[in-house]
Amino acid sequence: MTASAADSCRVMVFARAPGEAKTRLIPALGAAGAAALHRRLVMHCLRAASESRLGPVELWCAPDTSDPFFRECERRHGAGVHAQGEGDLGARMAACLAEQFQAGADRVVLVGSDSPTLPITFIEQAFDMLRSADVVLGPATDGGYYLIGGARAVPGLFEPISWGTSAVLRETVDAAVHAGCRLALLPPWYDVDTWDDWRMLQGHLAAMRAAGKDPGVPRTEQVANARGAESL
Repeated sequence: MTASAADSCRVMVFARAPGEAKTRLIPALGAAGAAALHRRLVMHCLRAASESRLGPVELWCAPDTSDPFFRECERRHGAGVHAQGEGDLGARMAACLAEQFQAGADRVVLVGSDSPTLPITFIEQAFDMLRSADVVLGPATDGGYYLIGGARAVPGLFEPISWGTSAVLRETVDAAVHAGCRLALLPPWYDVDTWDDWRMLQGHLAAMRAAGKDPGVPRTEQVANARGAESL
């Protein structure tokens, strides 16, 4: 999908400030290592989304845009920077989608930065699916989702949802069905939040290298191959 074909498509990257993310990896990587990993994951996500030419890319920041890292993202990748605002995750995503549709978008995809090996083709597929679907979901293996996209605002899509639990995907599907949405589904993928996720990422990156495939995340590989936070 080229920029000319994606004028009405927009990619929203949701991210928290370093130091407020990847806290469950602090025992393994240390506070500095976990923050370094988070920075690299966000930068990779923005770079991949921008280079894909899928459409305008914006970074939606929590708790606000004051962290210097977010301005660095804006300088390096040209992504517009916005505060996620108040409320739970569902309220913030709903507000983001509503704002994009009010601004003239036809298809909007929201992604997190926790899936560094996610094929960019999945995002392309999401936009294609939204030509005929109201909502598209990318299921995460932890019971949530790594991507959600819409072709219109869907009242009640994000409520009531047990955020932070393995019931998020199921409850979101139930809400979409209850709202009468045409639902599309991407392949499952994994997030990197816990120690087990981290080991999965290490193994996946090593397997890709052994198979002769460049994972495309050199800085994340550097973290994955480091023996401790002092090496980051």
